Amino acid sequence: MIQGFNGKITGMSYTPPKAILEKYAKLLVNFALDGGKGMRPGQVIYLRSPLSALPMYRAIQKEIIDSGGIIIGSLSDDMDGFARYFFKNATDAQLSTFLSKYYKGLVEQIDHEIVVIADHDVHELDKTDPKKIMQAQKTNKPIHDWLNVKENKELFSWTLALYGTPSMAKEAGMTDKIFWDQIISACYLDKADPIAEWKKICSEVERVATKLSDMRITDVQVEGADVNLRVKIGEKRRWAGGDGRNIPSYEVFTSPDWRGTEGWIRFNQPLYYFGPKVEGIKLTFKEGKIVEATAEKNEKLLKAMLATDSTSDQVGEFSLTDKRLSRITKFTANTLFDENMGGQFGNTHIAVGRSFDGAYSGDVNKLTKKQLGELGFNDSSIHVDMVSTTDRTVTATLADGSKTVIYSNGQFRV
Repeated sequence: MIQGFNGKITGMSYTPPKAILEKYAKLLVNFALDGGKGMRPGQVIYLRSPLSALPMYRAIQKEIIDSGGIIIGSLSDDMDGFARYFFKNATDAQLSTFLSKYYKGLVEQIDHEIVVIADHDVHELDKTDPKKIMQAQKTNKPIHDWLNVKENKELFSWTLALYGTPSMAKEAGMTDKIFWDQIISACYLDKADPIAEWKKICSEVERVATKLSDMRITDVQVEGADVNLRVKIGEKRRWAGGDGRNIPSYEVFTSPDWRGTEGWIRFNQPLYYFGPKVEGIKLTFKEGKIVEATAEKNEKLLKAMLATDSTSDQVGEFSLTDKRLSRITKFTANTLFDENMGGQFGNTHIAVGRSFDGAYSGDVNKLTKKQLGELGFNDSSIHVDMVSTTDRTVTATLADGSKTVIYSNGQFRV
């Protein structure tokens, strides 16, 4: 049981077995960090988790200690409405104040970061002013920028993982136990050696990413009942995989030249990134910018998100997941899992906002932000993935003008 913000005792109706949490923690600490190598003794791990995931937080702490790491722990209060209280009562100064000295020191100190995603109440922020949420995102952007520079120098790595709560399970239409069965299966925690399984997955993802990078693709055309979209890949690009950054992650992705996005796409999966559920999203692009954005539910939040800054209405990522790799078969109402869904047709997802600098095929440390911008990499305070699991065919145009299908029926064809 966990003591909440108002002192009330809140109980979990289901807690996964200790052995599962220990496997989960070992996978995160000894595989997911440092691109599949795991942490080394003496390194500093910044461990962030909400209170509702306290059992997992404790399991990860123990694994870090047993592996010789140093912990900087952060437990945020997601119990009994604290986030709602904050956004309702915070002043403009509180929303916009950035503690630069503190965060600069933290960024310099840590070698890795593990973030546990959990939500005590997925509807807590349903009535929150979306502009306040976006302001908080903008305020904290320097943290990401500093960590990104450190990551590009291979001095920092991170990973995300999911801890199921009753509210999350209910939102996904599952019991707590079935929801956790999805987590266990997706992360290969039902196997004797999950790390060995993930090494196999990463090897196949790397093979596909290398193949796509070597093909010198100039643009892709995505076609299906819910999409007719051209995405310009751009110069000096490579394709990549999660490589431990997300657990689970089966996707192969790149950050395209945002200026060459033309057409439209609908997303059949809801978006939960900022709390309230946004459903039935359709985006229309012209010359790289979103010129029309609609949603069947919470359209106001969608439009506020796309107006966060001057580049939040531009593409930052294009991604595909092969259904043969993914063990995720059900909608979980969480982007970390839903952007890796397998099922009948795999998935396509597009992120608006910030690009992934690692998609640059050369030494990104030699480029300035201006030079990255000139190559069509997008800089924004947000990075929001939107997911479609409907059937689509992706046809690549190569540098010599020839065309080839690289993805259809939920599978890579390379």
